[in-house]
Amino acid sequence: MKAIIDDKIPYIRGQIELLVGSVVYMPGRDITADVVRDADILIVRTRTRCDRRLLQGSSVRLIVTATIGYDHIDTAYCQSAGISWTNCPGCNAASVCRYVMNALTVTHRLQPGLTVGIVGVGHVGTLVAQAALDHGMHVLLCDPPRRDRGDTFARHEWTDMERIAAEADIITFHTPLTAQPPYPTHHLADSAFFHSLRRTPLIINASRGAVVDNVALLAGIDEGLVADAVIDTWEGEPDLLNLDLLKRVAIGTPHIAGYSANGKANATRMSLMAVARFLGVGFTPCISLPPAERLTPDTLVADSESLKQQPQAFESLREHYPVRVE
Repeated sequence: MKAIIDDKIPYIRGQIELLVGSVVYMPGRDITADVVRDADILIVRTRTRCDRRLLQGSSVRLIVTATIGYDHIDTAYCQSAGISWTNCPGCNAASVCRYVMNALTVTHRLQPGLTVGIVGVGHVGTLVAQAALDHGMHVLLCDPPRRDRGDTFARHEWTDMERIAAEADIITFHTPLTAQPPYPTHHLADSAFFHSLRRTPLIINASRGAVVDNVALLAGIDEGLVADAVIDTWEGEPDLLNLDLLKRVAIGTPHIAGYSANGKANATRMSLMAVARFLGVGFTPCISLPPAERLTPDTLVADSESLKQQPQAFESLREHYPVRVE
Protein backbone atom coordinates (compact mmCIF):
# COMPACT_ATOMS: atom_id res chain seq x y z
CA MET A 1 0.00 0.00 0.00
CA LYS A 2 1.47 3.35 -1.10
CA ALA A 3 0.43 6.87 -0.12
CA ILE A 4 1.41 10.20 -1.70
CA ILE A 5 1.10 13.07 0.76
CA ASP A 6 1.33 16.85 0.44
CA ASP A 7 4.43 17.68 2.46
CA LYS A 8 2.80 20.77 4.02
CA ILE A 9 0.26 18.70 5.97
CA PRO A 10 1.51 18.95 9.56
CA TYR A 11 1.61 16.36 12.34
CA ILE A 12 1.13 13.46 9.90
CA ARG A 13 4.70 12.15 9.71
CA GLY A 14 5.20 9.14 11.93
CA GLN A 15 1.44 8.60 12.12
CA ILE A 16 0.50 7.64 8.56
CA GLU A 17 3.45 5.23 8.49
CA LEU A 18 1.62 3.20 11.13
CA LEU A 19 -1.12 2.59 8.56
CA VAL A 20 0.63 2.53 5.17
CA GLY A 21 3.82 0.71 4.25
CA SER A 22 5.16 3.13 1.62
CA VAL A 23 4.83 6.91 2.01
CA VAL A 24 6.09 9.67 -0.28
CA TYR A 25 5.92 13.35 0.74
CA MET A 26 6.11 16.16 -1.81
CA PRO A 27 4.76 19.66 -2.53
CA GLY A 28 1.13 19.57 -3.59
CA ARG A 29 1.87 21.28 -6.88
CA ASP A 30 4.37 18.55 -7.78
CA ILE A 31 1.86 15.70 -7.45
CA THR A 32 1.47 14.63 -11.09
CA ALA A 33 0.00 11.73 -13.04
CA ASP A 34 3.40 10.06 -13.20
CA VAL A 35 3.81 10.39 -9.43
CA VAL A 36 0.44 8.88 -8.55
CA ARG A 37 0.42 6.11 -11.12
CA ASP A 38 1.31 3.38 -8.61
CA ALA A 39 -0.16 5.06 -5.53
CA ASP A 40 -3.18 3.71 -3.64
CA ILE A 41 -3.93 6.72 -1.45
CA LEU A 42 -3.55 10.49 -1.90
CA ILE A 43 -3.66 12.92 1.02
CA VAL A 44 -3.72 16.43 -0.41
CA ARG A 45 -4.66 20.07 0.12
CA THR A 46 -6.33 22.53 -2.24
CA ARG A 47 -3.22 22.95 -4.39
CA THR A 48 -3.59 19.47 -5.95
CA ARG A 49 -6.28 19.25 -8.63
CA CYS A 50 -7.62 15.69 -8.48
CA ASP A 51 -9.26 15.04 -11.84
CA ARG A 52 -9.08 12.75 -14.85
CA ARG A 53 -5.77 14.26 -15.96
CA LEU A 54 -4.15 13.31 -12.65
CA LEU A 55 -5.91 10.04 -11.90
CA GLN A 56 -6.69 8.19 -15.13
CA GLY A 57 -4.67 5.01 -15.38
CA SER A 58 -3.51 5.20 -11.77
CA SER A 59 -4.08 2.73 -8.96
CA VAL A 60 -5.48 5.43 -6.65
CA ARG A 61 -8.52 4.24 -4.72
CA LEU A 62 -8.79 6.86 -1.98
CA ILE A 63 -8.32 10.64 -1.96
CA VAL A 64 -8.35 12.49 1.34
CA THR A 65 -8.18 16.28 1.31
CA ALA A 66 -7.09 17.73 4.64
CA THR A 67 -9.38 20.71 4.06
CA ILE A 68 -13.01 21.67 4.43
CA GLY A 69 -13.36 22.62 0.76
CA TYR A 70 -13.23 20.00 -1.96
CA ASP A 71 -13.80 21.92 -5.20
CA HIS A 72 -10.29 20.81 -6.27
CA ILE A 73 -11.61 17.23 -6.47
CA ASP A 74 -13.57 16.18 -9.55
CA THR A 75 -16.07 14.16 -7.58
CA ALA A 76 -18.01 13.07 -10.65
CA TYR A 77 -14.89 11.60 -12.22
CA CYS A 78 -13.93 9.89 -8.96
CA GLN A 79 -17.35 8.28 -8.75
CA SER A 80 -17.12 7.04 -12.33
CA ALA A 81 -13.62 5.67 -11.72
CA GLY A 82 -14.48 3.94 -8.45
CA ILE A 83 -12.25 6.25 -6.39
CA SER A 84 -13.43 7.07 -2.88
CA TRP A 85 -12.83 10.57 -1.55
CA THR A 86 -13.40 12.49 1.64
CA ASN A 87 -12.80 15.95 3.05
CA CYS A 88 -12.53 17.22 6.64
CA PRO A 89 -15.72 19.18 7.30
CA GLY A 90 -15.52 21.54 10.24
CA CYS A 91 -11.84 20.86 10.93
CA ASN A 92 -10.84 24.53 10.99
CA ALA A 93 -14.23 26.17 11.61
CA ALA A 94 -13.16 27.64 14.96
CA SER A 95 -10.04 29.08 13.35
CA VAL A 96 -12.04 30.82 10.60
CA CYS A 97 -14.52 32.12 13.17
CA ARG A 98 -11.63 33.59 15.16
CA TYR A 99 -10.35 35.22 11.95
CA VAL A 100 -13.73 36.86 11.34
CA MET A 101 -14.03 38.11 14.94
CA ASN A 102 -10.48 39.49 14.81
CA ALA A 103 -11.31 41.17 11.50
CA LEU A 104 -14.39 42.80 13.00
CA THR A 105 -12.24 44.05 15.87
CA VAL A 106 -9.60 45.49 13.54
CA THR A 107 -12.22 47.23 11.41
CA HIS A 108 -14.09 48.53 14.51
CA ARG A 109 -17.27 46.64 13.66
CA LEU A 110 -17.51 44.21 16.56
CA GLN A 111 -20.29 46.35 17.98
CA PRO A 112 -23.64 45.52 19.57
CA GLY A 113 -26.56 46.49 17.38
CA LEU A 114 -24.84 46.07 14.02
CA THR A 115 -26.36 43.56 11.60
CA VAL A 116 -24.22 40.74 10.20
CA GLY A 117 -25.38 38.96 7.06
CA ILE A 118 -23.95 35.43 7.06
CA VAL A 119 -24.02 33.69 3.69
CA GLY A 120 -23.48 29.98 4.24
CA VAL A 121 -24.35 28.66 7.68
CA GLY A 122 -22.45 25.39 7.87
CA HIS A 123 -19.73 24.61 10.40
CA VAL A 124 -18.06 28.02 10.05
CA GLY A 125 -21.15 30.15 9.53
CA THR A 126 -22.83 28.62 12.56
CA LEU A 127 -19.90 29.55 14.81
CA VAL A 128 -19.75 33.07 13.34
CA ALA A 129 -23.48 33.51 13.91
CA GLN A 130 -23.23 32.43 17.54
CA ALA A 131 -20.18 34.63 18.18
CA ALA A 132 -21.98 37.62 16.67
CA LEU A 133 -25.04 36.99 18.83
CA ASP A 134 -22.81 36.68 21.89
CA HIS A 135 -21.53 40.19 21.13
CA GLY A 136 -25.04 41.62 20.92
CA MET A 137 -25.13 41.82 17.14
CA HIS A 138 -28.09 40.99 14.93
CA VAL A 139 -27.71 38.18 12.40
CA LEU A 140 -29.31 37.49 9.04
CA LEU A 141 -28.78 33.90 7.89
CA CYS A 142 -28.78 32.89 4.22
CA ASP A 143 -28.34 29.21 3.43
CA PRO A 144 -30.75 27.90 0.77
CA PRO A 145 -29.66 24.24 1.11
CA ARG A 146 -30.30 24.27 4.86
CA ARG A 147 -33.54 26.19 4.37
CA ASP A 148 -34.79 23.67 1.84
CA ARG A 149 -33.88 20.77 4.14
CA GLY A 150 -35.97 22.32 6.89
CA ASP A 151 -33.01 22.95 9.20
CA THR A 152 -33.28 25.54 11.96
CA PHE A 153 -30.85 27.79 13.82
CA ALA A 154 -31.65 29.26 17.23
CA ARG A 155 -35.18 30.24 16.25
CA HIS A 156 -33.86 32.47 13.46
CA GLU A 157 -35.62 32.46 10.12
CA TRP A 158 -33.68 31.93 6.93
CA THR A 159 -33.46 34.95 4.68
CA ASP A 160 -32.25 35.70 1.16
CA MET A 161 -29.52 37.72 -0.49
CA GLU A 162 -31.93 40.54 -1.22
CA ARG A 163 -32.64 41.16 2.45
CA ILE A 164 -28.96 40.86 3.35
CA ALA A 165 -28.14 43.45 0.66
CA ALA A 166 -30.78 45.76 2.11
CA GLU A 167 -30.12 45.44 5.85
CA ALA A 168 -26.61 44.13 6.62
CA ASP A 169 -23.79 46.34 7.94
CA ILE A 170 -21.37 43.42 7.52
CA ILE A 171 -21.65 40.59 4.97
CA THR A 172 -19.46 37.53 5.43
CA PHE A 173 -19.30 34.56 3.05
CA HIS A 174 -18.83 30.96 4.22
CA THR A 175 -20.08 28.83 1.32
CA PRO A 176 -18.43 26.13 -0.75
CA LEU A 177 -17.67 27.01 -4.37
CA THR A 178 -19.83 25.48 -7.09
CA ALA A 179 -21.11 26.60 -10.46
CA GLN A 180 -23.72 23.84 -10.58
CA PRO A 181 -27.43 24.19 -9.82
CA PRO A 182 -29.47 24.15 -7.71
CA TYR A 183 -27.25 26.25 -5.43
CA PRO A 184 -24.48 27.87 -7.50
CA THR A 185 -22.12 30.09 -5.52
CA HIS A 186 -19.65 31.17 -8.22
CA HIS A 187 -19.71 35.00 -8.23
CA LEU A 188 -22.54 34.96 -5.74
CA ALA A 189 -21.42 38.49 -4.91
CA ASP A 190 -21.26 40.08 -8.36
CA SER A 191 -21.74 43.56 -9.78
CA ALA A 192 -25.53 43.31 -9.57
CA PHE A 193 -25.30 42.30 -5.91
CA PHE A 194 -23.00 45.19 -5.02
CA HIS A 195 -25.27 47.64 -6.80
CA SER A 196 -28.20 46.34 -4.75
CA LEU A 197 -26.51 47.18 -1.43
CA ARG A 198 -28.23 49.75 0.76
CA ARG A 199 -25.96 50.16 3.81
CA THR A 200 -22.41 50.39 2.41
CA PRO A 201 -21.30 47.26 4.30
CA LEU A 202 -18.01 45.65 5.13
CA ILE A 203 -17.50 42.56 2.93
CA ILE A 204 -15.62 39.52 4.28
CA ASN A 205 -14.66 36.51 2.19
CA ALA A 206 -12.96 33.61 3.95
CA SER A 207 -14.64 30.86 1.91
CA ARG A 208 -13.51 30.46 -1.70
CA GLY A 209 -12.08 33.20 -3.89
CA ALA A 210 -14.56 33.03 -6.75
CA VAL A 211 -17.59 33.28 -4.46
CA VAL A 212 -16.91 37.02 -4.63
CA ASP A 213 -16.24 38.59 -8.03
CA ASN A 214 -12.98 40.38 -7.24
CA VAL A 215 -13.24 42.85 -10.12
CA ALA A 216 -16.79 43.73 -9.13
CA LEU A 217 -15.75 44.10 -5.48
CA LEU A 218 -12.99 46.54 -6.39
CA ALA A 219 -15.47 48.54 -8.45
CA GLY A 220 -17.90 48.45 -5.53
CA ILE A 221 -15.27 49.94 -3.24
CA ASP A 222 -14.33 52.58 -5.83
CA GLU A 223 -17.98 53.53 -6.35
CA GLY A 224 -18.68 53.81 -2.63
CA LEU A 225 -21.09 50.86 -2.61
CA VAL A 226 -18.84 48.91 -0.24
CA ALA A 227 -17.25 50.56 2.80
CA ASP A 228 -14.32 48.18 3.00
CA ALA A 229 -13.35 44.53 2.64
CA VAL A 230 -11.52 41.73 4.40
CA ILE A 231 -10.33 39.10 1.93
CA ASP A 232 -8.56 35.84 2.77
CA THR A 233 -9.51 33.85 -0.33
CA TRP A 234 -8.84 35.33 -3.77
CA GLU A 235 -9.74 34.67 -7.36
CA GLY A 236 -6.64 33.48 -9.21
CA GLU A 237 -4.62 32.74 -6.07
CA PRO A 238 -1.78 32.33 -5.59
CA ASP A 239 -0.29 33.75 -8.79
CA LEU A 240 -2.97 36.01 -10.25
CA LEU A 241 -4.09 38.19 -7.37
CA ASN A 242 -5.95 41.40 -8.13
CA LEU A 243 -3.21 43.68 -6.81
CA ASP A 244 -5.39 46.78 -7.03
CA LEU A 245 -7.94 45.09 -4.79
CA LEU A 246 -5.20 43.98 -2.37
CA LYS A 247 -4.10 47.60 -2.00
CA ARG A 248 -7.64 48.77 -1.24
CA VAL A 249 -8.90 46.19 1.26
CA ALA A 250 -8.66 46.79 4.99
CA ILE A 251 -7.28 43.30 5.54
CA GLY A 252 -5.86 41.02 2.85
CA THR A 253 -4.34 37.67 3.83
CA PRO A 254 -2.96 34.66 1.92
CA HIS A 255 -5.73 32.08 2.51
CA ILE A 256 -4.75 31.45 6.12
CA ALA A 257 -8.02 32.01 8.00
CA GLY A 258 -8.22 28.30 8.80
CA TYR A 259 -4.52 27.91 9.51
CA SER A 260 -4.53 27.72 13.28
CA ALA A 261 -2.48 24.87 14.70
CA ASN A 262 -5.72 23.52 16.16
CA GLY A 263 -7.42 23.44 12.77
CA LYS A 264 -4.44 21.79 11.10
CA ALA A 265 -4.27 19.15 13.82
CA ASN A 266 -7.98 18.46 13.45
CA ALA A 267 -7.61 18.05 9.68
CA THR A 268 -4.69 15.66 10.05
CA ARG A 269 -6.52 13.65 12.69
CA MET A 270 -9.60 13.37 10.46
CA SER A 271 -7.44 12.43 7.46
CA LEU A 272 -5.73 9.64 9.36
CA MET A 273 -9.07 8.30 10.59
CA ALA A 274 -10.38 8.35 7.00
CA VAL A 275 -7.44 6.20 5.87
CA ALA A 276 -7.98 3.83 8.80
CA ARG A 277 -11.67 3.43 7.91
CA PHE A 278 -10.76 2.78 4.28
CA LEU A 279 -8.30 0.08 5.35
CA GLY A 280 -10.75 -1.35 7.87
CA VAL A 281 -8.41 -1.06 10.84
CA GLY A 282 -8.72 0.48 14.26
CA PHE A 283 -6.49 3.49 14.83
CA THR A 284 -6.25 6.40 17.26
CA PRO A 285 -4.00 9.26 16.05
CA CYS A 286 -1.63 10.76 18.60
CA ILE A 287 -1.14 14.47 17.83
CA SER A 288 0.22 17.06 20.28
CA LEU A 289 0.37 20.79 19.58
CA PRO A 290 3.60 22.66 20.27
CA PRO A 291 3.69 25.84 22.38
CA ALA A 292 2.49 28.72 20.23
CA GLU A 293 1.29 32.32 20.24
CA ARG A 294 -2.42 33.03 19.97
CA LEU A 295 -4.34 34.40 17.01
CA THR A 296 -5.20 38.01 17.80
CA PRO A 297 -6.24 41.18 15.97
CA ASP A 298 -2.56 42.17 16.00
CA THR A 299 -1.43 38.94 14.31
CA LEU A 300 -4.14 39.47 11.69
CA VAL A 301 -2.86 42.98 10.93
CA ALA A 302 0.68 41.61 10.68
CA ASP A 303 -0.45 38.90 8.26
CA SER A 304 -2.14 41.51 6.08
CA GLU A 305 0.88 43.81 6.07
CA SER A 306 3.11 40.92 5.04
CA LEU A 307 0.97 40.10 2.01
CA LYS A 308 0.54 43.72 0.97
CA GLN A 309 4.30 44.23 1.12
CA GLN A 310 5.14 41.08 -0.85
CA PRO A 311 2.12 39.74 -2.79
CA GLN A 312 4.44 37.63 -4.92
CA ALA A 313 5.17 35.61 -1.75
CA PHE A 314 1.51 34.53 -1.33
CA GLU A 315 2.25 30.82 -1.43
CA SER A 316 5.37 31.08 0.69
CA LEU A 317 3.54 33.10 3.35
CA ARG A 318 0.85 30.45 3.39
CA GLU A 319 3.15 27.46 3.49
CA HIS A 320 5.38 28.95 6.18
CA TYR A 321 2.60 30.38 8.31
CA PRO A 322 3.63 30.71 11.98
CA VAL A 323 2.32 28.18 14.46
CA ARG A 324 -0.59 29.94 16.19
CA VAL A 325 -3.42 28.62 18.29
CA GLU A 326 -7.00 29.71 18.77
